Amino acid sequence: MTEDRFDPGGLGKWTDESRFEVTRERLIEYAKATNDPIPAHLAGDVASPVFAIVPVFESLMEPALEVVPVGLFGRIVHGEQEFRFHRPIRPGDKLVSRARMTGYEGLPNGTRGTIHLACRTEDGDLVNEQYVTLFVRGFDTGETRGELGPEHRFDEALRSQAPVAKVSQHVDDDQTYRYAPAAGDPMPIHLDEEVAKDSGLPGIIAHGLCTMAFTSWALLTEVAGSDVDRLKRFAVRFAKPVLPGQDLTTSIWRAGAGSYAFETTVGETVVLKDGLAEFAE
Repeated sequence: MTEDRFDPGGLGKWTDESRFEVTRERLIEYAKATNDPIPAHLAGDVASPVFAIVPVFESLMEPALEVVPVGLFGRIVHGEQEFRFHRPIRPGDKLVSRARMTGYEGLPNGTRGTIHLACRTEDGDLVNEQYVTLFVRGFDTGETRGELGPEHRFDEALRSQAPVAKVSQHVDDDQTYRYAPAAGDPMPIHLDEEVAKDSGLPGIIAHGLCTMAFTSWALLTEVAGSDVDRLKRFAVRFAKPVLPGQDLTTSIWRAGAGSYAFETTVGETVVLKDGLAEFAE
């Protein structure tokens, strides 16, 4: 791989398998770390939706090593996240995950690429699939190769109707310190004020997937009777960082049978955009 070019030969290469055994204690810890109020999640009977990132976390960025020049890794940000749920995760599950990078697209302000993850039981049954969009800031690779993730763009026409629900939530001052061990994500920009500021941030920021987890239980409680079994698709684009101590407002619009579009703001600032949730009726 040359210093300034993506390597299309690395597309489609699956990583080695990573394995994860789900415990009730870990499910409870994750629910508490995301302020999830749903009783089944707090009891560890079933995983909250975004917990699905935990078993695949080790495989998350590995496929990018096959495609993205190592010198550009410091420019990578997590742009979008989509979950496709085939069934919920439950305590006792022994999960096997693999990942591959499927495509990339050069843009004037950077390059976006898609990583596809598949999580299965040891018997091979598909539990969930995930599409992670990474964005390499300030580097245009100058070409488009392979396949990018599915679209979930917000339909602006929905703004002509009132939201079916608005949910207010508070991000606690210690949220990142609770979320990091529960999710297995110890990135220092979420835990160390000096490191965060040296990275150009105003201070410690909340994990994007923690904010996404907040919106997942907002959707479940407002439009799905708190039944995670009904959730089939859940996607967002990360627009702006969230700081501990801030208040979130998630606005939810009906977008068709079983389909809801949503947007999360801090004050007037959109922090999660192009939100989409699809439920079985």
